[in-house]
Amino acid sequence: MSPDVSSVPPGIPLTELPVTSAKIVIAGGFGVGKTTLVGAVSEITPLTTEAIMTDAGSDTDPLLEGSSKSTTTVAMDFGRLHLAPDLVLYLFGAPGQRRFWFMWDDLARGAVGAIVLTDTRRLAESFPAVDYFESSGLPFIVAVNRFDGAPQYEDADIRDALSLSPRVPLLWCDARSRPSAARVLASLVEHTLSQEPS
Repeated sequence: MSPDVSSVPPGIPLTELPVTSAKIVIAGGFGVGKTTLVGAVSEITPLTTEAIMTDAGSDTDPLLEGSSKSTTTVAMDFGRLHLAPDLVLYLFGAPGQRRFWFMWDDLARGAVGAIVLTDTRRLAESFPAVDYFESSGLPFIVAVNRFDGAPQYEDADIRDALSLSPRVPLLWCDARSRPSAARVLASLVEHTLSQEPS
């Protein structure tokens, strides 16, 4: 994805090459690591809309036993990454709770692709995001976030559990790791470019 410099006249800095930008949505269930992934990979300080979780919301936003999560996204996360000198990605992390799903249409508008981030301890919470992107026709991939101590399953079992089409890429990642998160984004860009134009 490096820019083609063969036709650039001498003396023109590469920084003046045309840059393509793309909007990416990162969705998934509550607490799967969307904010963590955006924060790990963004080259700017990410914009987050985190609110402190309280005991009053424990029935609405149940945490897994032993979780140290103390905040939750109430609107979106935003970050930016130059995946190549001529390609900049704008990352929009969608809130995972059902009461905020009405925002998904606005966040997905103009996006070129999406990542559905999942957690093997809560695979069922990925269904709404998978269904949403299948219905919308937006190209997407599924990334399984490797949580410490979470069960590990074969790819085929995860595909079967999520009823994923063979055309949807499935990969594993560590949302805390910048290289791992960048690989997920690069995979999404490759998948999006491989799609037939609609």
